[in-house]
Amino acid sequence: MEKIELLKPFGPSIVKVKMPDSMINDMNNYIDIVIQDEEKIKRLDEGAKLIGKVKQEFLMEVEFMKKIKWAEFLSSFVAKWANEDLKKELKHFQLIKSWIVRQFKNDYNPVHWHTGDISGVGYLKVPTHLGNTYQPDKKTNENGKLQLIFGSPNLFSKSTFLIKPEVGDFYLFPNYLMHTVYPFSGSSDERRSVSFNARVQFDI
Repeated sequence: MEKIELLKPFGPSIVKVKMPDSMINDMNNYIDIVIQDEEKIKRLDEGAKLIGKVKQEFLMEVEFMKKIKWAEFLSSFVAKWANEDLKKELKHFQLIKSWIVRQFKNDYNPVHWHTGDISGVGYLKVPTHLGNTYQPDKKTNENGKLQLIFGSPNLFSKSTFLIKPEVGDFYLFPNYLMHTVYPFSGSSDERRSVSFNARVQFDI
């Protein structure tokens, strides 16, 4: 059984899991092939429908997702999440769509939320250096990081949760959870991630 790490930095819970190396390699190889096919990348382009201010965002093809059993991978963790945190059984999991985000130096993702019920992001490539802040000894370095946002700060209650991207880390969260990705400046390497939206139903 694959393990999940249940995180509760504020109101709703978040789940952190690990992507298998084989799945990371399959995805990266698939992406490297797709981005060389101008006709295919034009057909799969999702940038106009997403809020990201990034170089490239495109849908993963259904055939490829079936090949790597992507929906099964995601639903297995949603089921464990619901069972552990809500004491409910997953009755139905419908993957709405899944897409790749290719972010480079100075690209960013504004504050937004997703459709569906459950969303998530996993990291396939991370730059070697995300850059320094102007006052590195005094301030938190948000460069290239994901920040989840919920509510407003109160006594004993945080409203943000900052996540440093690491290859293989995958986070699942409720669709309504606002989030943003900060730009990075330290490297010309690609920050590559995969995201999804899904609808779910639970048995009481």
